Amino acid sequence: MTSSSTDCHYCLQSLRGRKYALREENAYCVSCYDSLFANPCEECKQPIECDSKDLAYKGRHWHERCFKCAKCSRSLVEKPFAAKDELLLCTECYSDEYSSKCFHCQKTIMPGSRKMEFKGSSWHESCFVCQYCRQPLGTKPLITKDNENYCVPCFEKQFAHHCYSCKKVITSGGVTYHDQPWHKECFVCAGCKTQLSGQRFISKDEYPYCVDCFSKLYAKKCAACKKPITALGGPKFISFEDRQWHGECFNCAKCSVSLVGQGFLTRQDDVLCHECGSA
Repeated sequence: MTSSSTDCHYCLQSLRGRKYALREENAYCVSCYDSLFANPCEECKQPIECDSKDLAYKGRHWHERCFKCAKCSRSLVEKPFAAKDELLLCTECYSDEYSSKCFHCQKTIMPGSRKMEFKGSSWHESCFVCQYCRQPLGTKPLITKDNENYCVPCFEKQFAHHCYSCKKVITSGGVTYHDQPWHKECFVCAGCKTQLSGQRFISKDEYPYCVDCFSKLYAKKCAACKKPITALGGPKFISFEDRQWHGECFNCAKCSVSLVGQGFLTRQDDVLCHECGSA
């Protein structure tokens, strides 16, 4: 600006025909204005004169020529930048030094872009998708297998076991029977429906039975004690014609001596040792 009648508010020298600056409606010659009010530049430490452009960021000031990336020295004027430990960096340098790398594509996640984090790793939002259907996972429930992420429906479709009984997905635990997966609560006795997980059971026609039900439905009865003969009752049993005995029940009907491994005679429904049978 020029003036024909104003004096400098500070040094009182005439401003006629000279450049001057206004501050709070007071006029100052350029020299006084710069010495009183010019901000020091963060880069070169020199005052930013009134005829220079003053670029400010968070209370700090730079000459236009000094406003540049602290690493590559490229100008940041009218360009995006980031601050780190009071240093200004262009987005490329900031990304190289400090930005996370996407776990999927291994490319930099640029400042300002949305970042997804899971199990200590970071993803671009566009890379954080279900491996099977490719739909964004966002904050949905997910399951990881072999370092790949799946939405729950796709994981169940691709990998989860389905219960042989109810056909629903087995999400945890389960029982394997005849090479087929079962829910624990579905693995029950075919007779009384009691849960068999962790219990003794007997298989019949590909179905499991508790010992009591199997004994009632299928086990042979001992000719002596009339109780069921099952594999769980002991390793030995004797069969003769259409009758069976527990090993401990296969005794002479007269003297009660054990006939296991011995010769014996029959008389009607009785079995006898040779001595009793010959008497």
